[in-house]
Amino acid sequence: MAFVIAEPCIDVKDAACVEVCPVDCIHEGEDQYYIDPEECIDCGACEPECPVEAIFPEDEVPEEWQSFVEKNANFFK
Repeated sequence: MAFVIAEPCIDVKDAACVEVCPVDCIHEGEDQYYIDPEECIDCGACEPECPVEAIFPEDEVPEEWQSFVEKNANFFK
């Protein structure tokens, strides 16, 4: 299981999460950041750093943002 970045990140892209990631698995997309599920080591360092609370464990993404699980996975295909 990896972490997923959801809707609150769109057009904010603060980058605090990128700075604390020990494995550099967070990548910038056009409208938001994405976490590579193959590179993520599930350390959770990114989650508390997000100023807009957009990062969730994959199995805890709120219902209204479930589409971001697939959006994140598709970014790395």
